[in-house]
Amino acid sequence: MVAASPTLAKPADARASLFEGWRALADNYVARRIGKAVLTIWAVATMTFFLVRLMPGNPVEQFIGQLIAQYQLPYAEARDQAASLFAIDLDQPVYLQYFSFLGKLAQGDLGTSIKSQGVKVTSIIVAFLPWTLFCVGISLFISFGLGIILGALMAYWRGSVLDYSLTTFGSLLHSIPNYLIAMILIIFLGVRWELLPVVKMRGSMSPGIQPGFTLVFVLDVLFHAALPILTYVVTTVGTWMLTMKASTTATLEEDYVNFARAKGLTDGRIRTAYVGRNAILPLFTQLTLSIGFVFGGSVLIESIFVYRGIGTILVSAVSGRDYPVMQGCFLITTASVVFANLLADLLYGYVDPRVRVGQ
Repeated sequence: MVAASPTLAKPADARASLFEGWRALADNYVARRIGKAVLTIWAVATMTFFLVRLMPGNPVEQFIGQLIAQYQLPYAEARDQAASLFAIDLDQPVYLQYFSFLGKLAQGDLGTSIKSQGVKVTSIIVAFLPWTLFCVGISLFISFGLGIILGALMAYWRGSVLDYSLTTFGSLLHSIPNYLIAMILIIFLGVRWELLPVVKMRGSMSPGIQPGFTLVFVLDVLFHAALPILTYVVTTVGTWMLTMKASTTATLEEDYVNFARAKGLTDGRIRTAYVGRNAILPLFTQLTLSIGFVFGGSVLIESIFVYRGIGTILVSAVSGRDYPVMQGCFLITTASVVFANLLADLLYGYVDPRVRVGQ
């Protein structure tokens, strides 16, 4: 009996060690945040899968209707032709389609487009995503930089004519929808004043231009992206201006700023080392989340300017009920926002020494 006791105690020790390991993992901040991020992506992917199938009509029925209208085919014959062309079985139970979707997703496979036979959704996203990243990414950093500078000036000279003018301007830009700004730019710059060749600027690059790291290609891409970039900057800079003004104003009233003045530090030193550095911290999370939304682009803006991005392919997928492409676009957008939020949480403690992330 005495010799057998160590052998019997081993399973209990193993279970206790396993329990302690799971407990330590659950208590770890980074592990919890990563777990929540994965769970959020799964939940959104699940909701997207079922919601797109609740939309009226499906690609097969739309194609059947086109065959009947164009060629006067009987419904049975039109359905047979559609079934042979589309790589999807909509008669399969939804739960089986869902489990098949999850299995492919776990392997990194977003499926195959219904409308474009044999074309992987990943290939479509890879082809369209760089244009959105280029256009919206440049716009984001331009508007962020301008907003930080103008917002700080508004706070330093609050109550002045400059402050009132920029505050009114920022509030006005913040309240106008981006698609309305896009239409105003087209009407006035392209039609009324004829300052820009709006028709030639449609698309993402001119026909016949060879992609590459050449000056001709770069200038052509910037030419086609000019109006979308201008629209994004105009519609977002007001938000950064007002946020930076509020943050800088609050920082100027902190005790450590008054203490720095009492020590005799110069205004330039106070503005850079004390005010600006701390005032920009609240905008850090907002910038990180905005970077996540870059992957989604803007459906309306890209549609108005016929810009070749994720928004354009998403509109085409919704109108054609291309379920895999719709799911892929929504999943990419969701994953980018979730991971941007995760990155902001993990890095904020390193950016702000006053914040300590519990481990």
